[in-house]
Amino acid sequence: MITPARRRTAFLAATATRAALTALRTRPPGDPTRWQRTNFAGRTVELYAGPAAAVGTVLGAAALAPRPRAAAGLAVLAAGACGAYDDVAGAGDPRRGFRAHLAALREGEVTSGAVKLFGVTAAALAAGALLKERPVDKVLAGVVIAGTAHFVNLVDVRPGRAAATVLALGAPGLLRAGPGATLAAASMGAAAAVLPDDVGQRTMIGDTGAHALGAALGAAVVAGNQRAGLAAHAVGLVAAAACGDTVSRVARSAFS
Repeated sequence: MITPARRRTAFLAATATRAALTALRTRPPGDPTRWQRTNFAGRTVELYAGPAAAVGTVLGAAALAPRPRAAAGLAVLAAGACGAYDDVAGAGDPRRGFRAHLAALREGEVTSGAVKLFGVTAAALAAGALLKERPVDKVLAGVVIAGTAHFVNLVDVRPGRAAATVLALGAPGLLRAGPGATLAAASMGAAAAVLPDDVGQRTMIGDTGAHALGAALGAAVVAGNQRAGLAAHAVGLVAAAACGDTVSRVARSAFS
């Protein structure tokens, strides 16, 4: 059952996201051109939706108990920050996928993608340690949070796909009891708030928004599952990451 409290959480997250988006558009930090990108259709779009979604998600989860609230805040803000670094520093870098960035790292080059990979993973493991008690569960939780962040970013190849994925995957979590439902509602509220502008090609959520929303969704999965569920999700997410990396490599080879 979708309780009034979960509806309020989604509404708060959506309202905070829209407010942050408006504020960023009105007074963008730094050079406004750094917040612009050319999308797949050749249109110039803004990147403000990503940071706005991260802020909205964290504020939407403010009603949680201290421990899950700290875990969610850590996972979302760190994932968003790492995504933002990649959005800015990695602009124009043609390398995609884990293998490309790890190969560069072996040659002594620290790419923005490598910073994102290790940063999101470290934050996810720390958040998982806050959400679970046993060592095995902590590790599985970290894999799920990092894996979900990566998965949402992986599907962000066309307008609206990442936000729609968060809405679709988060919906079952609303029916669960406990903090997982609150985190699902917060991520869905923020995703719903940016979806119209994303689909309308006025903005894109970028790595910032995709990783932040994905981390929140992953934390919701962790909070709502025990070891068996965590293990199943972890296996699926690792398989999806490996498949996505392979597809990315094949696509690069075909068009290079």
